[in-house]
Amino acid sequence: MSPARVRFLLDAFPARRVLVVGDLMLDEFIYGRVGRISPEAPVPVVEVTRQESYPGGAANVARNLREFTPRVDLMGLVGTDPHGERLRALLREEGIALDGVGADSAHQTIVKTRIIARQQHVVRVDREVRGAPAPARHRVALDWLQANLAGFDALILEDYGKGFLTQPFVDEVGALAAGAGKLLTVDPNPGNPLRWPGAAAVKPNRAEAFAAAGRPPSEPAPDATEDVALVEVGEILMEKWDCPMLLVTLGEQGMMLFQRGRTPYALPTRAQEVFDVSGAGDTVIAVFTLALAAGAAPEEAAELANHAAGVVVGKLGTATLTPAELLESFERE
Repeated sequence: MSPARVRFLLDAFPARRVLVVGDLMLDEFIYGRVGRISPEAPVPVVEVTRQESYPGGAANVARNLREFTPRVDLMGLVGTDPHGERLRALLREEGIALDGVGADSAHQTIVKTRIIARQQHVVRVDREVRGAPAPARHRVALDWLQANLAGFDALILEDYGKGFLTQPFVDEVGALAAGAGKLLTVDPNPGNPLRWPGAAAVKPNRAEAFAAAGRPPSEPAPDATEDVALVEVGEILMEKWDCPMLLVTLGEQGMMLFQRGRTPYALPTRAQEVFDVSGAGDTVIAVFTLALAAGAAPEEAAELANHAAGVVVGKLGTATLTPAELLESFERE
């Protein structure tokens, strides 16, 4: 895709409004240095030098979108605990609309804390209690969606398997989106095997795709276009999820786009360096969806998402990228 076409699509992004629905989290990063082993146990002692917090999970998808359009809304649930307040404050600072976000004292805000020393990921600590919200919480969310759906160009269902997305809730969201003619895309989680009615595209990674298709993991072929097992899994999922498009991310092999009645479209990775893959999938679903909403062809949307992923894996933490960085990736190529 030419840089001129990329510029044209990027110029269309700010006019699009997108709603992200799913599991909200707070990502914490504790950075430090290791100079000795603990005398209490054979583990490194990390001397903390700085600490940062970012919106995580579905909130990171919204954060990625916000780099390209000022019109981003979020739907999900946080607790009334300090972590929930911190997450809401970070999202407000980024200009993300929170009218669809509920706060519940019975809900514990999900927190993922990563400890990193000299660019090495030492350990991750998760604080979470998985479970679906009370039915009344979902009802409030659906009523809000029905009242505001006309203003959105696209919806993203971001499933981290923590409980916010349930089949009855997803069924209603899908029906509302389909009834209003809205673009709906999905980032699924094999630990929460749901149907995705009304979805135009579903985006698993390779491991998630094989798990969702009920196939054992297999070693990738050197050439993704000759990966027979992957193609079979793609065909299974297109039928299972009844979706027109399936975008499977393949790590260092890039990604593959499946469409009904068409030969799978393979995209080699654009990554120059890989420092951290945290949140790369969030970037892919954000850019892919926004591109489709802006009128890009599916292959163009996949190219944009592939280049976007290639940029963010070269950064530490749950990073985002700017339109200028995305354009530069195409110009460099």
